[in-house]
Amino acid sequence: MFKSKLKYISFLLVLLMVSCAKRGSITGGLKDTLAPVLVSSAPKNLTTDFKGNEITLVFDEYIKLKNLNKQLIISPPMKYEPVITPTNVSKFINIKLRDTLQPNTTYSLNFGQSIADNNEGNAINQFKYIFSTGPYIDSLKLGGKIKDAYEKNVDNFVSVMLYEANDKYKDSVIYKEFPRYITNTLDSLRTFEFENLKAGKYLLVALKDKGNNNKFNPKDDKIGFIKHFITVPNDTIFELELFKETLPLKTFKPIQASGNRILLPYEGKQNFKTNRPAIVLKHNGETLETIITQFPKKDSLQVWYKPLKADSLSLEVSKDTYDKKFTFKVKDQKKDTLNIKAVQNGSINFRERFTLDTETPLVKFDKTKIKLVNKDSTAVDFTTEYNEFEQKLYVDFKKEPLEKYNFTFFPGALTDFYEKTNDTLSYKLSTKEFADYGNLILNLKNVKRFPIIVEITNKKGDDVLASEYSEGKTQIEFNLMVPSQFTVRVIYDDNKNKMYDTGNFLEKRHAEEVFYFQREIDVRTNWDVNETIDLSVPYNPDVEKKEDDKKRKDAEKKSKAF
Repeated sequence: MFKSKLKYISFLLVLLMVSCAKRGSITGGLKDTLAPVLVSSAPKNLTTDFKGNEITLVFDEYIKLKNLNKQLIISPPMKYEPVITPTNVSKFINIKLRDTLQPNTTYSLNFGQSIADNNEGNAINQFKYIFSTGPYIDSLKLGGKIKDAYEKNVDNFVSVMLYEANDKYKDSVIYKEFPRYITNTLDSLRTFEFENLKAGKYLLVALKDKGNNNKFNPKDDKIGFIKHFITVPNDTIFELELFKETLPLKTFKPIQASGNRILLPYEGKQNFKTNRPAIVLKHNGETLETIITQFPKKDSLQVWYKPLKADSLSLEVSKDTYDKKFTFKVKDQKKDTLNIKAVQNGSINFRERFTLDTETPLVKFDKTKIKLVNKDSTAVDFTTEYNEFEQKLYVDFKKEPLEKYNFTFFPGALTDFYEKTNDTLSYKLSTKEFADYGNLILNLKNVKRFPIIVEITNKKGDDVLASEYSEGKTQIEFNLMVPSQFTVRVIYDDNKNKMYDTGNFLEKRHAEEVFYFQREIDVRTNWDVNETIDLSVPYNPDVEKKEDDKKRKDAEKKSKAF
């Protein structure tokens, strides 16, 4: 009996020990979430009357530098960037200055989030080392926000600059000189803030600085600016709208593309649809007959000419004050031939125009040799329109639901620049029901001025799907839309040319004002969407992000429920 009880007690003790062992097992401790801490610096942070050329920062743990070339902002900018070492893991950072420092100036080295601990990558947020070459630290501030003049969302890493408006100031300073002060929105902000400024009068400029050289290059950079000089101190929250300038027209040496076509590369795309440069092609002083069209998806014009025997040709381009002459050799090459392709194939939506792309430009159309019939073989009336610059033939006709159409272009219906005609072309199209589409009615409130361009774009805003021009009407209808999620964009067409116009720094002209509706509009099949849009409420991407997050969470809940 005693032995039996002893075995039982021993068994309980073993169980207790195992249980205790489990509860006391090593877990590795809490995860480190703390950023490194600066424990000392030489000279001390906020030093005045700075005379040296070397700075040492010491931290309480091993750190590493991440994306220093993007994150580090030095204000005022230095002509020669400092050498920062070591590049490997260490407890200190050494900064060796290579530039001659300006007298009585406060310098700020903002490391952004580039200093992080070695183990977990916890970064110090906006760590700054500040010193002054004068007797005090400048302490004034200035802030604002960035938006894009045309695009829905703004770029990240936008540089914001202040140039002193003194007796030496010229507008050319933004192309040639470094700013007095600089800050950056980095990769997660749409706002900016200057600190450690001195009182004065400044030009305020923002750049999406592709070259990272703190100078404005109109060919690559976007720019935003305040037209008038600003004064510091100033508690205004400034808003800078970024836009890409339209470059002045510049053409480059022509390239022979075929035996009857020259490509003319250019930069500074103007509104070529209505205001193209005059282009004259000559052989031995005699002007040749030409047609000028746009090369698809490239900044080049196509100069079509009749084949001839020649060793060289000359070409002259003129537009406003621009004039350029070229002479170039030509070779005997294969010639372009008439080739026609339909954009729509099989089905066509109600808002679409039946479109033919032509490989060579067309010059003649014989409507009597074009036939359009429905499924009952009944003739359907139609009209044609040819866009020579884009080499597109549009055929418009009234489309009925659940109908089938047969286009026939008989031989000789279309004649190109080289007097070549088409063989028989046949295209079959069909339509869906009205119920397969949705209607969108927009009621616009607080329109500042007219005329306006109302555009329906895809979700990102980079593809215009429908457009209406209004000189006073505030209810705009977009019927028979292919179901999708759309973005609404409104452009204030101040110069009344029915297109968006960008700005220009030297002309002190901002881009035309653009409004985006706060959220996307969901148009569904067989549904009328009646939306009121208040143009006095500016677009805020944070609101759209919250709505997107809510939609995503709702979708996740539904999927879990199933």
